Amino acid sequence: MSLSKWLAQKRNLLSDNKIKQPHFNLPEGMWIKCNQCGFLMYYKLLESNYKVCPKCNHHFPTSSHDRINYLFDPNSWCPIDTNLSSNDPLGFSDRKLYSSRLFDMKLKTGLSDAVQTGIAFINDIKVACGIMDFRFMGGSMGSVVGEKLTRLIEKATHDKIPLIILCASGGARMQEGMLSLMQMAKVSSAIYRHSEKSLPYFTVLTSPTTGGVTASFAMLGDIIIAEPGAVIAFAGRRVIEQTIKEDLPDNFQTSEYLFEHGFIDLIVSRIKLRHQLSQLLSLYFNSFH
Repeated sequence: MSLSKWLAQKRNLLSDNKIKQPHFNLPEGMWIKCNQCGFLMYYKLLESNYKVCPKCNHHFPTSSHDRINYLFDPNSWCPIDTNLSSNDPLGFSDRKLYSSRLFDMKLKTGLSDAVQTGIAFINDIKVACGIMDFRFMGGSMGSVVGEKLTRLIEKATHDKIPLIILCASGGARMQEGMLSLMQMAKVSSAIYRHSEKSLPYFTVLTSPTTGGVTASFAMLGDIIIAEPGAVIAFAGRRVIEQTIKEDLPDNFQTSEYLFEHGFIDLIVSRIKLRHQLSQLLSLYFNSFH
């Protein structure tokens, strides 16, 4: 058979799908596209960069487990109150039973509720830290979130150590009604007692930090830090526009807008957060010890 006839036969076979071209399927999630700048990157590059886009500095959502690894000295995290979980005090039901939602969230995230609390070290400085996790029902604040944070703050006050809370929340948890709103006052009162002992309290606002969390402990920090581009708000943008009958700036309710208007003290990239907290903690200990 001549070469030309062989090539013609090969083309016919391919067109009839009798011979299929090889196809390689990449594992799902192997390549990630930044939804801010469109940069396509290998997932390990994003992981090694603290889930921050190396091109535009867009901060991807991350879990409380990741934040523990990013912030603290290796193997220094000691969790507390890990078994506290909500028990549906109101018997709430909408499209799904609240108790079922809680069960599903526990299976999905491996968490007992929307915050992890514990004691850890940052460059050998002991701190008490609460880290909210948006994966668990939008980081909503129910009775367990309030109780765990209050116990953490009271321990920090008793042990005379600095307090850090990383916020990520859609606000108070509607499935617990008034019980969730009470946590605003309970946590804030514990923070006041902590401040009476001249102990520092730092908050880190991540995207999003909204509702009752913003209206209470998130904005009570001695120094309030925010991640770049974070959404920080109380009410939603549309609600405010309809109330005041005015259009709002494009960057309204972002960390940059709040920084310009004096609501927060620092905007710090997740990559540099550990170093920044270490500096602030060192300043405190050099001043008071």
